[in-house]
Amino acid sequence: MKRYFHLISDDEIERLGPILRVLRDNRAGVLEHWYQMYTLHFGHDRTFAREEFERYCGMDLDGVIASLLERDIVALARNVQHVGDQLVQRGVPFEEIIASMHLFEESAALYFRHKLSILARGPDVLLTFDKLSHVRMIILAQSYFGSVEARRTARNRVQERELDRLDPGAGRRGLFHSIVGASAPMRLLYGRTQAAAQGRASILVAGESGTGKELVARAVHECGPNPKAPFIAVNCAALPKDLIESELFGHKKGAFSGAIGEYLGLVRAADGGTLFLDEITEMSPDTQAKLLRVLQERRVRPVGSTHETPVDVRFIASTNRDPGSAVAEGRLREDLFYRLKVHTLLLPPLRDRLDDVPLLVDYFIDLFNERYRREVAGVAPEALEALCAFSWPGNVRELMNAIEVAFAYGRGDRIALEDLPPEVNGLAGADGTRVSSAVLPMGADEVVTFEDSERALLTRALSLTDGNKVQAAKMLGISRKQLYAKIRRYSIQSES
Repeated sequence: MKRYFHLISDDEIERLGPILRVLRDNRAGVLEHWYQMYTLHFGHDRTFAREEFERYCGMDLDGVIASLLERDIVALARNVQHVGDQLVQRGVPFEEIIASMHLFEESAALYFRHKLSILARGPDVLLTFDKLSHVRMIILAQSYFGSVEARRTARNRVQERELDRLDPGAGRRGLFHSIVGASAPMRLLYGRTQAAAQGRASILVAGESGTGKELVARAVHECGPNPKAPFIAVNCAALPKDLIESELFGHKKGAFSGAIGEYLGLVRAADGGTLFLDEITEMSPDTQAKLLRVLQERRVRPVGSTHETPVDVRFIASTNRDPGSAVAEGRLREDLFYRLKVHTLLLPPLRDRLDDVPLLVDYFIDLFNERYRREVAGVAPEALEALCAFSWPGNVRELMNAIEVAFAYGRGDRIALEDLPPEVNGLAGADGTRVSSAVLPMGADEVVTFEDSERALLTRALSLTDGNKVQAAKMLGISRKQLYAKIRRYSIQSES
């Protein structure tokens, strides 16, 4: 006996005939009661008004009844798939669809109870009806998420074609190895990244916090001749100063208290690949000197060892400071600076490439739709205007946080202006004044340093979280250790 989805058989479909005819004969009443329950359940958060509800749900009900009375499971699947496609285009959240299907079962049951001849057939008929509902959910889920993916793929292809028109090497969806952007500064960066990746020379990546320096480092690695080799990233600010040499260069057993075994070290672990040293200016001068020797000799000596081991590693270092200023202030050894800057990749701040904001917004909407199982279709025009007008002192990381905040507060199928953080949407504050998007006061001819911008951003995050460092670190997209290191560096005072 043939079974459909291993749940419902031909004989069971045959036994559903009386129930299906009850639904057909009481169509208007079933739809009316179904709509009332739908309205009561979802309230103002519902997607459909009455007319749309009757159109979509009536189409679904008619298709199911007609196909099953003909015992045509193929027609049933085709009808449910069509409904799923329509609901995706309308932007109905999947959880609303599933809840509505259960509400339909409750509405239909009212009519079954008045038909004693049906109930007299025993509970098997109602059990079969329940099986039918599960079959519909399976088909609908496959159709819904297949349509979501198809729409996403189609949108990606449009973006691919547009980006290829601007820059044939820029990649899919406005992506260049996970970096989003099609503006002129980013196209220039992509070209320089590809050029730098062809050799094994050291690279210095400079840019403000949140601009994506690690993404650029990964892009260099992926564009290189051996992208499957190790890529290891280490944040120099997050490593304790008394352990950083051991972490980088490894150690021998017994080299120091607690060295109970031999440790390879990150440099040797990256052999054949790439070692990314983030925030190189936070490394002590002594460690910088030892790193310089590794870069010059291409050999590493573990702590406690008398022997050096040859290594083949591409070194990429990054800093959110101005490199020249870091050298002048003694934060970066001059000889190491010149050894690292065989290639220099400068990342533009987001305020200098605001044309990329719509692409980034789409990217983050897709990201959070998947993460939170939502189906946000886009951004309201006034919200996008606010996003494109903001100065983004925290750069791409701050934009990502703003979209995540909008997901937390918004409930519609589009991000509204009021869903955005107050500093972004520019809505009036409690005192009636308009919230400013600026972090630092600047005159027309003034330019703040990376250090001033970062200090202001840290202070702002701590203020918004009432000094809660765990929340501030999460808001900034950094680890708690990184936050503590930056607080010490800038001598920022905050109350816990």
